[in-house]
Amino acid sequence: MNCKVYSKDGKELRTIELDETVFGLPINEDVIWYAINNELANNRQGNASTKDRGEVHGSNAKPYKQKGTGRARRGDKKSPIMVGGGIVFGPRPRDFSYSMPKKAKRLAIKTILSLKVQSDSLKIIEDFSIDSGKTRDLAGLLSNFTPGERTVLVLKDDDPKLKQAAANIPWLSYLSYNRLRAHDLFYGRKVLMLETAAKNLNSFYGPESGTAEEAAK
Repeated sequence: MNCKVYSKDGKELRTIELDETVFGLPINEDVIWYAINNELANNRQGNASTKDRGEVHGSNAKPYKQKGTGRARRGDKKSPIMVGGGIVFGPRPRDFSYSMPKKAKRLAIKTILSLKVQSDSLKIIEDFSIDSGKTRDLAGLLSNFTPGERTVLVLKDDDPKLKQAAANIPWLSYLSYNRLRAHDLFYGRKVLMLETAAKNLNSFYGPESGTAEEAAK
């Protein structure tokens, strides 16, 4: 399939050939859902913690005698039904992360890329860099492609100057072509991809992607 390549000024330059097995797949909503939930679970800190009645600081003595007061029986002030007492079955620190099959992850990324192509949300831009590293320069360039809505910029490599310029734009996320995240791609209203990154994705996620993936690690 062919896709247009735009200049930094937003003008059409040429077309590029995209692999149908990467950018032309039918939409698989299930695998997208599993991939996004896997990423969110792996990012959870899982450090919420509460104290039970054995850990709460306080006296073990009965607050008042068992009988004769007309009040309910109390064992100690650390009882879960007392204010300031322990918590019953409260959260404990835990690891929420789990693994997902590599083939399913790759399928999710390819499905999302295909979805963005079908919805005309993906634009391929000629390779560029921000030598100054200034946010103003990058924001001016991006204004030719997006009105400031949630956008993902797919890079061809780890360009430190470009990442420095993008770090202060709140609605912009940047990803390297070999480290794509399903959550960012799916929820990005616009996906801007450098031309070399698109070519690399053809081989990285294409049918013969084993050697390319190993080389990128």
